[in-house]
Amino acid sequence: MSYVVFPAGPTDAEELARVHVTSWRETYRGLLADAFLARMSEPGFTRRFRRQLTEPGKGVTLAAADRYGLVGYAQGSTSGRGLAGEAEIQTLYVLRTAQGHGLGKRLMAQTARALAAEGATSLMISVLRDNIRARGFYEHLGGEPEAARREPGPGGRLLYEVAYHWRDIGDLTA
Repeated sequence: MSYVVFPAGPTDAEELARVHVTSWRETYRGLLADAFLARMSEPGFTRRFRRQLTEPGKGVTLAAADRYGLVGYAQGSTSGRGLAGEAEIQTLYVLRTAQGHGLGKRLMAQTARALAAEGATSLMISVLRDNIRARGFYEHLGGEPEAARREPGPGGRLLYEVAYHWRDIGDLTA
């Protein structure tokens, strides 16, 4: 299967929302409350994506598609931690049917390239501590894990997250 990665625009909002909700339900079953996952709203996320993609300066959103439609996306911007030169990938999701073909790595690399072009020199991404599959993926890409920290999650529930850091963003863009 071949995939195309491209900058997402407002017309992609509905498909981004479908990928977001589907991937959360695939990825977080057993890690987040089933009731929360069931309540996720594609129309609500469509509005959110449309708003984000029309506001200037909101970072980078790359979408990945096969011949049938979107199968993944990544979003990144300056880091919320406020460290000089650090960028953050806030979201990286690939539908289960498209996993295992290098698409996640490709989305990471292309998002890192776009952020480096905006001046980023390092990169971080956070993942749920108990999302073992994703943690293995980031470690395979050379991310250095930081100590787990408690963060508020959906519904106010406290969750443990681990941040992965690449001191040199070029390690992902090469």
